[in-house]
Amino acid sequence: MNFKLKVWRQADHTSSGSFETYEANNVNANQSFMEVLDVVNDDLTKAGKEPIAFDHDCREGICGTCSCVINGEPHGPEDKVTSCQVYMRSFQDGETITVEPFRAKPFPILKDLVTDRSAFDKIIQAGGFISVNTGQAPDANALPIGRETAELAFDAAHCIGCGACVAACKNSSAMLFVSAKVTHLGLLPQGQPERNRRSLKMVEVMDAQGFGGCTNTGACEAVCPKGIPLEFISRLNRDYITASLMERPESE
Repeated sequence: MNFKLKVWRQADHTSSGSFETYEANNVNANQSFMEVLDVVNDDLTKAGKEPIAFDHDCREGICGTCSCVINGEPHGPEDKVTSCQVYMRSFQDGETITVEPFRAKPFPILKDLVTDRSAFDKIIQAGGFISVNTGQAPDANALPIGRETAELAFDAAHCIGCGACVAACKNSSAMLFVSAKVTHLGLLPQGQPERNRRSLKMVEVMDAQGFGGCTNTGACEAVCPKGIPLEFISRLNRDYITASLMERPESE
């Protein structure tokens, strides 16, 4: 298979960028998209040119580091996979594939396809923790949790913080990400002491980082590689309203 890759190149955050086109020939249909970028970079390096900068780590769809926009879709055309799990059989032979970084003000471009997503880290630091001692692994059996609640908490914990939800939203909203983190800990007994504070602080930091409001269009859910549902945003809204009322000063 042969492809043309139309890749966004940008030297740094302060520079203006543009698309550059590269040839990717004799590609195996079972190669991943990241592997093709590796091959293109090998050719660029041999030619004495600057290779394409892109993030990656596990290449197993676990970490979300590889996040980029492929043909206008965060993580590409496949359903519920990260960019590293997109294989070239998903494209037509001879196709021109456009690759660019996530476009969102809170995710400034560092270089080429690499963005700074530390805004998510700041949100986690604001409330993504519990203060109780969870003990050792056997101690988990001493605190019964209903199956439905446990499975829902696990569903929320699947969020890998890749930022696809932000890239897909026309308002660059991080509500799906925040709702997953708030729901994960808010459903479990260990997360109750900080439940109100968590909702208020994480939303506060989310707003301070420049993320927009939820558009209710469902674009975030559609591109989430882990299938985080919109239902969690409703849970976050309920927790936030409840926490706002309970934490209101007595003088008001």
